[in-house]
Amino acid sequence: MVLCLLFTSCDPSKPSLAVTELFDSVPVVQNMTIIIPEASGIAASKLNPGNIWVEQDSGNPNEILLLSSDGAVKSSVVLKNAVNRDWEEIAISGDSLYVADIGDNAEAYPDYVIYILPEPLSSAGSVLPTRAIHFKYPDKSHDAEAIFLDPLSHDIYLITKRDNPSLLYKIAFPYSDTMNVCIKVGELQFPGVVGASLAANGNELIVKTYDKLYYYKRNTNQTFPAVLSGMGTQIPYKPEPQGEAVCFSENDSGYFTLSEQPSGSGQKLYFYKRK
Repeated sequence: MVLCLLFTSCDPSKPSLAVTELFDSVPVVQNMTIIIPEASGIAASKLNPGNIWVEQDSGNPNEILLLSSDGAVKSSVVLKNAVNRDWEEIAISGDSLYVADIGDNAEAYPDYVIYILPEPLSSAGSVLPTRAIHFKYPDKSHDAEAIFLDPLSHDIYLITKRDNPSLLYKIAFPYSDTMNVCIKVGELQFPGVVGASLAANGNELIVKTYDKLYYYKRNTNQTFPAVLSGMGTQIPYKPEPQGEAVCFSENDSGYFTLSEQPSGSGQKLYFYKRK
């Protein structure tokens, strides 16, 4: 029973609400030196250790920002030939960043795109994406704010936000250079997913809603749809004004969260250390 509480619910139809002992319950808090008003996704940099890539959603430039772990914005990098319709997630796999233009509040867009680019150095002023993965859903339009990549298969997983429960889709590798049709491969036990992050070890996954973080552990030969069919285990999270972003640190020593910046409130970067 203890092992089930540490990782996923033994019965996927019932929530596992215990907070694990894996991470500190009180985060390290850093005040942001420059406000990033619409921070919608974060990913820990591999090429620039100790820093985090941040993207902003609709209405903002087609750029990503490099944020140090002490809350200082170090640089910005423009994505050439890319459009920020509604960037909602950023992920890293191997030596590439994946910037996901997948937001759709009205669930009205016919298709979406994920930009793949070589991770730039902090000094790079711009970068040209190597690919733009265009895709559509097999059923209808969806609003999504979470992606992660299987490091072995290179499949891209998307988790929808407004469906109840949130749905899990997959863009299978190899990707088409024209239009990809993603595949529905499962559903979660709750709605409202706004972010996700897969650890560098490829076996730990955090899924975020506005008010909770859920931790999943993948066992040997277990598929991600099977992993996410359970409720997961809640891990420490300090409520944020509109927290949409979460990521493991580059060495899996803990995880960061960052909120958007509603008018009149401060913006902070939180880090929860692994015990």
